[in-house]
Amino acid sequence: MLDGASAWQLIMSGDATLFAIVRLSLAISLSAVALAAVIGLPLGALLALMRFPGRNAIVVLVNAFMGLPPVVVGLAVYLLLSRSGPLGEFGILFTPGAMVIAQAVLIVPIIAALTRQTIEDLWTEYRDELSAMDVGPFGRITTLLWDARFSLLTALLAGFGRAAAEVGAVMIVGGNIDGFTRTMTTAIALETSKGNLPLALGLGLILVTIVLAINAAAWGARVWSERQAG
Repeated sequence: MLDGASAWQLIMSGDATLFAIVRLSLAISLSAVALAAVIGLPLGALLALMRFPGRNAIVVLVNAFMGLPPVVVGLAVYLLLSRSGPLGEFGILFTPGAMVIAQAVLIVPIIAALTRQTIEDLWTEYRDELSAMDVGPFGRITTLLWDARFSLLTALLAGFGRAAAEVGAVMIVGGNIDGFTRTMTTAIALETSKGNLPLALGLGLILVTIVLAINAAAWGARVWSERQAG
């Protein structure tokens, strides 16, 4: 009870350390979702609408990668970004940029797989109409992605949830450096091990609140769009 009260006190007093960690966590997770969306949305739409040799294998691979172990992803990105790795010359290991890359790798398969299913379902409804209008492949992709934009919020939210809750991968590539790469999840793990439960609880409460708020906003946007569409 005392730890809970102290956690609320930290939040209500606007503790600088706590909110610096929150800001960094949001910046990294939202950047990762944006990067993953640029890759995952078109990839999912392509897999839904195009037929080519090896497509089924790619679909199976994308679905399998939804369950990638975070520590394995963290290790792979670490090896890529280390000084002896192919991308080591950029010097972004143990920086927020490396954490964005690791989170993006984790959530691209989630966004791509959910997008593929959504666009496939929508294609069965619009196939005849778009074929009759002689809409090309690029036009089909852009049209269906736009029409499914509110449904695809679910895919983006799933990606954000995975990114915001990630610990292993970001700790490996970010190093959990105080004031530079320490996120809510890594800080919660560290502060709990140190016995600093008020800060850990405060960060946990904020993390849960953020996830709930974003999901509520997305749900409200979807309900609004359905009402506008009649």
